[in-house]
Amino acid sequence: MFVLHKKGQCGVYEFGRNIADLLVTSSKYDFIVVECDSLEEYNGYRKQHNPSVIIFNYYPSIMPWVSKRFKPTHLNRNNIFSKKEIHIGIIHEITQSIADTALSVGSHYFYNKRKEMRNILFDYYIAPDPTLLLRNPLVYKTGRLVPTYQNEFPKPILPIIGSFGLATPNKGFVEIVKKVQEEFDEAIIRFNIASASVMKDGEHYGQELSAQCKSLIYKKGIQLEISHHFFSNSELLDFLAQNSINLFLYQDYSSRGISSTIDFALAVERPIAISKSLMFRHIAQAPICLEDHSIGEILKNGFGAIAQYKEDWSPENLIWEYERIIQSILKHENLTTKPVISFKNKRRRFFCKSEKHASWLGTSTTATEDSLKADSTLNYTPVVLGDNDRFNRILDNKARILYKPTIDFLFQLTPKTMAKKIPEANVQQGFVFDTVYRNLCNYKNPKILCVGSFEDTASMGIQRFGIRVEEVDPMLNYFLQEYYTKPTVKKSSYDLIFSTSVIEHDPDDESFIKCIDGLLAPGGMAIITCDYKDGWKPGDPKPDVDARFYTQKDLKERLLSYMSDCVLVDQPDWESPNLDFNFLGIYDYTFATFIVKKINS
Repeated sequence: MFVLHKKGQCGVYEFGRNIADLLVTSSKYDFIVVECDSLEEYNGYRKQHNPSVIIFNYYPSIMPWVSKRFKPTHLNRNNIFSKKEIHIGIIHEITQSIADTALSVGSHYFYNKRKEMRNILFDYYIAPDPTLLLRNPLVYKTGRLVPTYQNEFPKPILPIIGSFGLATPNKGFVEIVKKVQEEFDEAIIRFNIASASVMKDGEHYGQELSAQCKSLIYKKGIQLEISHHFFSNSELLDFLAQNSINLFLYQDYSSRGISSTIDFALAVERPIAISKSLMFRHIAQAPICLEDHSIGEILKNGFGAIAQYKEDWSPENLIWEYERIIQSILKHENLTTKPVISFKNKRRRFFCKSEKHASWLGTSTTATEDSLKADSTLNYTPVVLGDNDRFNRILDNKARILYKPTIDFLFQLTPKTMAKKIPEANVQQGFVFDTVYRNLCNYKNPKILCVGSFEDTASMGIQRFGIRVEEVDPMLNYFLQEYYTKPTVKKSSYDLIFSTSVIEHDPDDESFIKCIDGLLAPGGMAIITCDYKDGWKPGDPKPDVDARFYTQKDLKERLLSYMSDCVLVDQPDWESPNLDFNFLGIYDYTFATFIVKKINS
């Protein structure tokens, strides 16, 4: 059951209604949508439909009846919660801190600093923020929802700069008027500023804002058109589709949730310009920020700079996201134990659902502080390989010497992230970066995938050259096996797939390898490194974070048997007489590479 408050001129309602209307088309789960403004109405729908999972499109100010405090004695009586149902709350004003510290109703209560009882409202949470790191097993995230729309309007001859938003502070309408006049002598500015039902005197504020914008027009060739009608979705899309470019210059730089304005603007396939407000953080890596580029430059670049976002956040992908999340939650609930949350030294530590894939390669749990901004001045020369140097090899001390220039180069590109890693393990990052880079020239516009990309400096380094790398990581988005089932993921389409020290953490490396095989294009190459100790057997000592060590038999026979039409790129040299890596002062092993190419069919 998907619970909305009753319709009003409210962005939260429109966001939830759009998702709800999409979810009822699911072929996997039966979604029922209800609208209610009281506990009594809610309980009536709950008794009528008897749902097993309830999702709340929750916002405190519009659903106060959900956030009512309750006492333990009420838990199984008239309270909205009961043990037989799973309650999921959508968090609109999501931040990383909120996601990391969200608790489950399963703990019922905890004491805050004032020793007061605090009510935890939901069992799990959904955050519509693609930038979120998934550290908390109770919090899931989705992409955005870009509506389906066919733009049949011709591109305007005279520049038309559009924007829309509710009449609330910090929407940047005044700044748009100023920016347009700085660049253009002739242009049309079109605003839709509707009043917000959640804001008192919203209509009056909208009229004042309009008057202020009109007073700033000083060029004769600049026309300003302002409407105040609250658009339906179809009207809004038509409004945006007729503009040359749509600008959103929010001046709210505090920690807020993501703005839904971009969802609609992406649908019409017109260029978008934004401010560096955190509410646009999900698209801020594209070259569309007015602090860095002019309106004219963004117009010239066209929609192509942001087209990938529209594909990623399609309706079919969002249905898949919700189905995947519900399936995962139902699986958790069927277990005898729920995700562990422990408290130590008054600091919350979450044992993340992705922690089984955690690696000693990186010890930080914070988002990377290194810039991924492309730099056209960068220059890299691949290492010179000798006659005896193989791609399928052991990454030992000899390899550390060979790839030292590459490792030093990665320190230049991503110094803060490289500094977090164990120095002796960086030979893997150096090898992977060098091998990917030297093979880029073999493909025209190569399609590249990094598996296990969180703080992977090989991936980050490649992106610094302005090369797009698609990323999969359970800390960022998905396990590889989940990503493989995503509706818009095209099989047999990737020219280069690389994964640095990830496979040994996956309990099911057969499905891991089969997914890579299924994603590789004919002629494509997979570049994988792993923890290696020849002769190791299940039951022998290994680090807890590893599911296994790899052996020659694994690499030569077992893994290759899972990959149809793939061959090793060269004669391997996986002899390892010296285990020159030590982990925790306990485990001696080394690293190996597994490089295959898919035969052209």
